[in-house]
Amino acid sequence: MKFTLLHRDGNARAGIISTDRGEVPTPIFMPVGTQGAVKAIEPRELEEVGARIILGNTYHLYLRPGTKVIEAAGGLHRFSGWDHPILTDSGGYQVFSLSELRDLTEEGVQFKSHLDGSLHLFTPEKVVDIQRSLGSDIMMVLDECTPYPCDEGYAARSGAMTLRWAERCRVHAARTGLPESQSMFAIVQGSVYESLREQSARALTHMEFDGYAIGGLSVGEPEHLMYRMTEVCTAILPAERPRYLMGVGTPENILESIERGVDMFDCVLPTRNGRNAVLFTREGKLNMRNAASAFDFSPPDPGCSCYTCRHFTRAYLRHLFKSREILALQLATIHNLTFYLWLVQSAREAILQDSYAGWKSRVLEGFSAQATEAS
Repeated sequence: MKFTLLHRDGNARAGIISTDRGEVPTPIFMPVGTQGAVKAIEPRELEEVGARIILGNTYHLYLRPGTKVIEAAGGLHRFSGWDHPILTDSGGYQVFSLSELRDLTEEGVQFKSHLDGSLHLFTPEKVVDIQRSLGSDIMMVLDECTPYPCDEGYAARSGAMTLRWAERCRVHAARTGLPESQSMFAIVQGSVYESLREQSARALTHMEFDGYAIGGLSVGEPEHLMYRMTEVCTAILPAERPRYLMGVGTPENILESIERGVDMFDCVLPTRNGRNAVLFTREGKLNMRNAASAFDFSPPDPGCSCYTCRHFTRAYLRHLFKSREILALQLATIHNLTFYLWLVQSAREAILQDSYAGWKSRVLEGFSAQATEAS
């Protein structure tokens, strides 16, 4: 993997991540394909909406279908029919989200499978081996995503362990060898404590990973703390490596974080909200179950050129959702992912034109102009 920083507008950055499976222009949004599939949308449609890289989940893919199946298929790309870059997380988020089903020690994380109750130990070394088997283009180190709130003492102990795990991942990858097509990102932790974030970012920078993620945010903390922790991290992380803010977020979160120097994002919001009849538009969110759409034969988002907005109306989408038609989920997902990818592409263009701050202000004003609530 190679990262080329093309231009800065303030702290906002435009660049290119080059991989064996293609180039990824940054800033970029990565649709989430937890189990090797982005929900309610086909790989062909992902290409059509402009997706350049997607995310898979190491924990879930390890449990089902298992690495043996994926290896036999020729890797996750062939297995899933997606021939473009894939980033796989390490299972660190499941340390947070499945806290009742895991035991955490210095050795690693022992999970109790949510599928059948079987026990599985995830060590830093094993996580590297699993992701090598998956064949992802970018793999993540094992970390602990701390909950919010947590006290500073816990965050310090957790952050120190995450650093030790990162070093174990790096050493194991170097000792056993990774294919040239695979790269590894480290993850900055430290909860909402500036000094801990600084320590984590500096220590990981000295380990010289291919890229750096900012983890442990968007887990319930106030937005101003999320933005402040992001600023703390991007001020330290090396400019010549990509920066990935994990699990973020709303369109507003993404624009604010781009302004703070972040290059990569992922979040389930566009797909999950789409499946729940909520569309993102240039004028705010639109609830497709709202009675106001019953006789509205305009496109869901008049400024959008996606397949959904070119061919269907708000009234028809409302009908599909009220009728519980599967097509509703597909059309809403197509639109929401198109919107998110339009957002980061337009941000990139504004950065290249040195007009990001003014562009961002206009876009945010549009979001708040008309927020349609559920009736």
